Amino acid sequence: MTPSERSEEGSISTWAVLSAVVLTLCVGLAVDLGGQIHAKQRAHDIAAEAARTGAQQVAPGAMTGGPLTVDPAGAYWAATDYLTASGVTGTVETSTDQVTVTVHETYEPVILGAVGIGPLHVSATASAHLVRTVGGNRS
Repeated sequence: MTPSERSEEGSISTWAVLSAVVLTLCVGLAVDLGGQIHAKQRAHDIAAEAARTGAQQVAPGAMTGGPLTVDPAGAYWAATDYLTASGVTGTVETSTDQVTVTVHETYEPVILGAVGIGPLHVSATASAHLVRTVGGNRS
């Protein structure tokens, strides 16, 4: 073997190791950032459903022709119960015509967690408004 042949010994091994690390990081980014997006979408879906559940707690007077308003206490507890049943934490704000829910969730990276990246926090907010329709028209 000539001296120039010996100087390249092991160079393919170094290249293969570096390529494997870079490929693993790229796959990790794709998988775990996709997972984070999915977690954010799930948080938004839960926030929207909790807000709708809360907004369905209409004040009793609305059923007898009174003003259409949300029962704030009932809405708060209905939305909070929905969050608890969904296994997430969040905040609920109520007014006489709206319920707003913010969900906080954490995504644990599958691949990037092995290199110390994570957990990734996500949050989403959704609101539900009361709308009265008479004969198909909003009033």
